[in-house]
Parts: sequence; structure tokens; C-alpha cells
Amino acid sequence: MNIFITSGTFDFLKIKKDKHPSEKILLMQNAETTVLLHETTKKTIFASPRKYEVVDGTGDLPESGYVVMNNIPVSEEGRPVFEHRFKNSADSIAREPGLVALRILRPIHSETYIILTIWEKQANFLSWKNSSSFKEAFNNNGSTPVTNSSQKMFSGEAYMTQYTLVKDSNE
Repeated sequence: MNIFITSGTFDFLKIKKDKHPSEKILLMQNAETTVLLHETTKKTIFASPRKYEVVDGTGDLPESGYVVMNNIPVSEEGRPVFEHRFKNSADSIAREPGLVALRILRPIHSETYIILTIWEKQANFLSWKNSSSFKEAFNNNGSTPVTNSSQKMFSGEAYMTQYTLVKDSNE
């Protein structure tokens, strides 16, 4: 399974999503940008997307909810350890109240992995972010995984992006 992500204006991306109703495409936005996410086993409909392979995941991608993407630059040598660590922690995250879907995304043409979580609502994410299980997985800024070999594993600063899914593209 692969995930393709592209950015653009709301109107352009809404039209793109509406043209492909049989595809699993999520339209999401925040105050700065609008994003389309396409999950498929086939070729994407996007012209120039960011490309990811799904390493692990749980749940079906919903049409509504709150999306959090932890963007984590990982060095080439750190990839196996990073993936192993997150595959092992995916089960505990999946049991969190309000979590709808989780995907661990390996970048195809970059170093930045994405830990994609989709929650029923923002309050569910905030509750988890204040939990001990979150603190065990991430350091105090909430975006960088804690490991003993962090300097070798990570190739840059991690950052978090958050979006709201646009429920019905015909609204």
C-alpha cells in the first residue's frame, strides 16, 4: 500500500478529489494549507506528489476527524531501527481512545518519515499527547522520538503538522 500527498488551494484540490469518487482520497486543511492524501495500491492520480510506502498501520481512513502528522527526518543508517521501534509501538497507540487510524509512512524520495494518526476529534489527540504513553514515545517537544542513538538515527529536526478532514467534498 502506498500513500501520496499533495498540497494546493482548497478549490483546486476539492475539484481533484470530486473527480475521483471511487478513490480513497482525504481532503484536509489547516490555517496555512490544504492537502490531499491518496491511499492506493495502484498509481496515484496526482501529478507531483510526495510518495510514501505504508510500513505499518491500523484502521480505515475516515472521511472526518483530526489528522496529526509527525514528520521525522531519519538517516539512511537509522531507518531499520526507527521502523522497528515504531512498528512495536503502533499497537499501544492504536489502543488510545478516539484513535481512528494510524499509518507509519516510509518516504520514497526523501528522508522524512510520517507517523500519521487520525483521531475522532482534536480533544482525543490532546488527551493522548498529555498521557504517559505519548511521553514514553516522544520527547518533551512532542515530535522527536526518544532513543539512545538519536544523533545517528535522525538527520534533522522533527516537526508536527495538524489538519482537520473536510467531511463532505460536496459541501
